[in-house]
Amino acid sequence: MFLIFLLPMLASQQEANLANITKAISDGNADALGQYFDQSVEVSVLGQEDVYNKAQAVNVVRQFFAQNKPSSFSQVHKGASPNNDSQYCIGNLVAGGKTFRVYIYMKVAAGQYLIQELRFDKE
Repeated sequence: MFLIFLLPMLASQQEANLANITKAISDGNADALGQYFDQSVEVSVLGQEDVYNKAQAVNVVRQFFAQNKPSSFSQVHKGASPNNDSQYCIGNLVAGGKTFRVYIYMKVAAGQYLIQELRFDKE
C-alpha cells in the first residue's frame, strides 16, 4: 500500500529533477547540475572518462562549459527502468558552435534521483 503512494511522488520528483538538470545543462551551470550528482560520478568528456567525487565532477563539467558555451539543450529520448529505480535521458547540446550528444544516467540514492553517469560526446 505504501508503494502505491510513493510511486507518484517519485515520478513527479523524477520530472522535476530532469527539468532542473536539463535547464542547468542548457544554461551551462555546472554548480546547479552538481546538485544532482551522487557522491561519485562517472563523467566522460569527448572520450576522456573517469570516476570523480562530486566536487571534482563539477569542476570537470565547469571546464567543459567554459570551453564550450552552451546555447541550447534539447531532450531526444528519456526512459526509466521497469521498477523506476533508475532513469536516463539523451539529448543534444549546442555549445560553442558544435553539437554534442549528452547522456545522463540517474539512479535513486538517498531517496532521490541522482546522476551516476554523465557523458558529452561530439556529434
